Amino acid sequence: MNTTHTDIIILGAGLSGIGAACHLSRKNPNKTYVILEARAELGGTWSLFKYPGIRSDSDMYTFGYSFKTWEDHKSFADGPSILKYLNEAADEYQVRDHIRYQQSAVSYNFNTKEKLWTVTAVNSITADQTVYTCQFIFSCSGYYNYSKGYTPAFKDQSRFLGKIIHPQQWPEKLDVADKKVVVIGSGATAVTIVPELANEGAQVVMLQRSPTYIAALPNKDKIAARLKRLFPKKIAYRLIRYKNIFYSIIFFNLCRFFPEAMKNFIIKGAKKGLGDFPVDPHFIPNYNPWEQRFCIAPNGDFFRAIRKGKATVVTDHIDRFVTNGILLQSGKTIPADIIITATGLNLLAFGAVKFQLDSKPFDVSKSFVYKGVMLSDLPNFFIFVGYTNASWTLKSDLTSEYISRVLNYLDKHNYKAVKAKVIETDLQPVPLLNLNSGYINRSANMLPSQGNKAPWRIYQNYVLDYKMLRLDSVKDKRLKFF
Repeated sequence: MNTTHTDIIILGAGLSGIGAACHLSRKNPNKTYVILEARAELGGTWSLFKYPGIRSDSDMYTFGYSFKTWEDHKSFADGPSILKYLNEAADEYQVRDHIRYQQSAVSYNFNTKEKLWTVTAVNSITADQTVYTCQFIFSCSGYYNYSKGYTPAFKDQSRFLGKIIHPQQWPEKLDVADKKVVVIGSGATAVTIVPELANEGAQVVMLQRSPTYIAALPNKDKIAARLKRLFPKKIAYRLIRYKNIFYSIIFFNLCRFFPEAMKNFIIKGAKKGLGDFPVDPHFIPNYNPWEQRFCIAPNGDFFRAIRKGKATVVTDHIDRFVTNGILLQSGKTIPADIIITATGLNLLAFGAVKFQLDSKPFDVSKSFVYKGVMLSDLPNFFIFVGYTNASWTLKSDLTSEYISRVLNYLDKHNYKAVKAKVIETDLQPVPLLNLNSGYINRSANMLPSQGNKAPWRIYQNYVLDYKMLRLDSVKDKRLKFF
């Protein structure tokens, strides 16, 4: 069994993990680190998903890193472009040599006396074990199961004679030309796939149980283009980034405080994009805007596919699968050669790793999240959880900045460890992720909680987080340094 020691172990070489490593190179170059990646390549989500049209649903000026400009003219980038951007960042900050591939962490144990973590990882190819010791763990492994997406049990599914595909396991070559394709789902994945399959010549039906809010946004930011002409590259990027941050904050808060007006505004936009296709019942959700994730159609591609008759939407419930398609509860049958189950993800908290504190089991679901970056009672363990109402990277960047400040504080005062402690007597648990989405509700009991008051409350607000993580003092009576 191999043993390796380093100051920091980063779990996951995706967007958060590569970003955290770049931040260390920039702000804490004296720290040694290793990235453990369970797969064979870096990129996380952006190297895993291969379905047609895979793209960001946040603009790249906020989805990109604060320290690396986004050069492309597209605001909403495709998966290969994002993967290229991540690889460039990894090379610019010499991250690649720190990555250990095919390393799946299976257990963590923190020794309070030695102030060290022991991480046991298994090679997914050879099954060989490696033991790593480190002072800190950065958990950047995301929140869903990479091996399998979520597909509900459909009655008589085995009777269907065509292909059934979940987007997370998209085949390398899939010919859809002149095929009848049913996409089950109404979330971001379905909204992305439908226009792409339509462009490939498929006859596409998006089958949804209930509607989602969808808005068309231009894929080229005219204000951004003007700012790029007027200012040096880095200044322009920063101005564009802050412009988009404040636009998203304003839009989100308008949805929360004026839900009926914003609902009408969004539906009016959908009606304009759809032409003669009816908005009711297919585009009028039964919940308020931003109670669930909001879907973006760059340049209105989704609406255009429907308006031109290349795709359609059916709102109904599935009764059962039949040999040549899907029988609906209304009695209608939708014929299909291929069924795409864009039905969501399976959450996997912290990669399903077994936690121990001084060799005793530690239940992370009983913890509270401090400032969105640490778990109560678990020393030297930092988590990266992005925004649900804005770009994931905005929060992961702030998290890295805060960790850098904590590391510097520890070094300055000759401490080796830090632990968050709940001192409030009336702190009430609140679900960690504040969306009423199926994949979140299915796995809420696996996740730690946020609290009902700061600093245990996660506000999903960049301005408040910037103050808390970048400006407020690191020293806090809820933190024990030792």
